[in-house]
Amino acid sequence: MTALAHDRIQDTRDRTLEAALELFMARGYFNTTIQDLSERAGVSVGSIYHHFGSKTGVARALYQGLMGELEAAVDDIAARPVSSAEQCRAVMAHLLAFAEQRPRAMQFILEARHQEFLPEEPPMCSSQPFVRMRELVRRGIERGEIRDIDVNVAATSVFGGALRLIAMRLDGALDTPLPEHLDALWTCAWRGVAAP
Repeated sequence: MTALAHDRIQDTRDRTLEAALELFMARGYFNTTIQDLSERAGVSVGSIYHHFGSKTGVARALYQGLMGELEAAVDDIAARPVSSAEQCRAVMAHLLAFAEQRPRAMQFILEARHQEFLPEEPPMCSSQPFVRMRELVRRGIERGEIRDIDVNVAATSVFGGALRLIAMRLDGALDTPLPEHLDALWTCAWRGVAAP
């Protein structure tokens, strides 16, 4: 395959996924047709079927791509030779920045009812990015940086406030950009779990 052919295939996939994100969040998965995706993306219906197989295939590629991005970011942060506190704060900062820069993508991750149209995918809290976030917290407990409490309670205390603040921003209930709240949010989250 030539580089030009590869670029065309990637462009078709990217345009289809961007159209899907836009339409799924505006209309919902079930109210979006392949024809709608074709028109919004400016690609043929045949191309969508060729690259994705079905509307479900488009949704799966979108979901897995976004979750893969978050997982890679968390893994990159987890590989840094810094304290658990610094790693968890970096993940929080990434989540806030991601939501601010790509609100539709974050809305799809947090709010779309994936189990209704992708029943084979794990629920959001069991997806790999969130499993990796709990792993960071578990390591913090093992290192003695985070008090010895249930890892799910600790992870919710560390990241739950950020996820709720993101939901408020996506709902239009928060006017200020999310990264402006990082310091206060982190201070509150860490005080709740830091080992004495």
